[in-house]
Amino acid sequence: MERVSGVWVILVWIILVAHSSQRISANMEGDALHNLRANLLDPYSVLQSWDPTLVNPCTWFHVTCDNENSVIRVDLGNAALSGQLVPQIGQLKNLQYLELYGNNITGPIPNDLGNLTNLVSLDLYLNNFTGPIPETLGKLKKLRFLRLNNNSLSGSIPMSLTNITALQVLDLSNNRLSGPVPDVGSFSLFTPISFANNLNLCGPVTGRPCPGSPPFSPPPPFVPPATQSYIGANRPTAAIAGGVAAGAALLFAAPAIWFAYWKRRRPLEHFFDVPAEEDPEVHLGQLKRFSLRELQVATDGFSNKNILGRGGFGKVYKGRLTDGSLVAVKRLKEERTPGGELQFQTEVEMISMAVHRNLLRLRGFCMTPTERLLVYPYMANGSVASCLRERPPSTPPLDWPTRKRIALGSARGLSYLHDHCDPKIIHRDVKAANILLDEEFEAVVGDFGLAKLMDYKDTHVTTAVRGTIGHIAPEYLSTGKSSEKTDVFGYGIMLLELITGQRAFDLARLANDDDVMLLDWVKALLKEKKLEMLVDPDLQNKYIEAEVEQLIQVALLCTQSSPVDRPKMSEVVRMLEGDGLAERWEEWQKVEVVRQEIDLCPSRNSEWILDSTENLHAVELSGPR
Repeated sequence: MERVSGVWVILVWIILVAHSSQRISANMEGDALHNLRANLLDPYSVLQSWDPTLVNPCTWFHVTCDNENSVIRVDLGNAALSGQLVPQIGQLKNLQYLELYGNNITGPIPNDLGNLTNLVSLDLYLNNFTGPIPETLGKLKKLRFLRLNNNSLSGSIPMSLTNITALQVLDLSNNRLSGPVPDVGSFSLFTPISFANNLNLCGPVTGRPCPGSPPFSPPPPFVPPATQSYIGANRPTAAIAGGVAAGAALLFAAPAIWFAYWKRRRPLEHFFDVPAEEDPEVHLGQLKRFSLRELQVATDGFSNKNILGRGGFGKVYKGRLTDGSLVAVKRLKEERTPGGELQFQTEVEMISMAVHRNLLRLRGFCMTPTERLLVYPYMANGSVASCLRERPPSTPPLDWPTRKRIALGSARGLSYLHDHCDPKIIHRDVKAANILLDEEFEAVVGDFGLAKLMDYKDTHVTTAVRGTIGHIAPEYLSTGKSSEKTDVFGYGIMLLELITGQRAFDLARLANDDDVMLLDWVKALLKEKKLEMLVDPDLQNKYIEAEVEQLIQVALLCTQSSPVDRPKMSEVVRMLEGDGLAERWEEWQKVEVVRQEIDLCPSRNSEWILDSTENLHAVELSGPR
């Protein structure tokens, strides 16, 4: 008995220690975030929920935690914050995403950010940070996105950044950096890198020699050897003179030879970066240009067994490159028109510049007289649509937390296309089949930019409707004119797909006398207060009802018939993060009540129109009724 009681004491002690350490960790993270709040000016009370009396910061807006209540994400982009970062932020040991872009934060970037060894994305662009880039950032081995552009950073670029092998995006443009630029060959071959608009940078990449280094110049002119009679007259002296001359020539030519060798080592033959005199319009930087033969070999001659999917833009094939990496090759379906090559190149360049962790990154392309192909990374978990409706029986369904992450991630990707691309990119076919999932089931928006890419041949038609029935916004269907609000409508339908597991348009619902359109079917069930019948049966009641209601509310706000009434995608992101949904939903319900009353008592000769100020106006309608 004593031995058993001793075991129980040990177990209780272990549980208490674990609970205590968890509380200490939560306290430490909460204190760190509270210190951050105390050093930031918050004119719009974005940080109002950051209550220091609460031990666990996981209940705060703009803070995301994992299942163990550790902070993994801080999203404060475009929040009009000013002030400075604090070193204590380095205590968030499990932080994966730090989003502080688009504010007016000043002062240095703390060296303590180098302690965030789990960091995947560090977005500090569009602020006013000063001082050097910390060398400690080189310790962030998991970092994939590092964007420090559009600040006032000074000093040199740390060589330690070349140690980050996972880096996919590096943008240091529009700062005040100086000194030599690290050899871009030290970074990953496909890492988009930008050092532009740093006037004091130097080195081969910039075309400006660094002080104290030999200038980039061609080797000195070749000096012909002495005449035969001279050599014959004094052979030893001529040999010595020739050796000295050759040595001097080699000494002066060494920098040029090194530079030529360095240029030769760079795999420029793989990139569409031809000399200006051959094609002055093509400047696609580090976007790889594949040969058709490469992609034929990778896809086994575009074999049917490698088809991943078919769509309005063409077929997608699974391929394996010579380096062993898996890719998805999209073979575009189009009619060839003269003069289309330049426009194709321009649109490809635009697509390649949209880089965000929730957007499918264009890896390369291939263009021949008969083919147009785009090459993307292979997404191991397919699309949301395939996971919802085409998964093998042995594969578990998407659980509710994963579906929530997909909703938020895809919203962030679309918001980036609308608000951070210049010119903005309208997707025009947002649906579950175009939301892909990487190895960690992170949402990645695919097929963006392709509608524009495929429309370049329509020189006199600019209103061709592209999309999928059930996802197309009513104004797009009637006018053919798309905007970011048509994407918002498609996103709302995609949310309903996530919640219900059903197709946006399904004739099979007719068997139960239900609406074939998913939106109408959902509204009918909501009217009958049958929320439980909406939720995907695959979830087996393992969901939080309040969260389902919130996602449905966001979906209905996004699918309003008037595009003016729909929120922007940036507003959708905030609502999904818990900011402003209740107020927006309350306003919407007031409007719906008035509209229902109008529908019950319509006027014979006029229609009542509710404007954005919630005032009713009678408008006479001409023509037959």
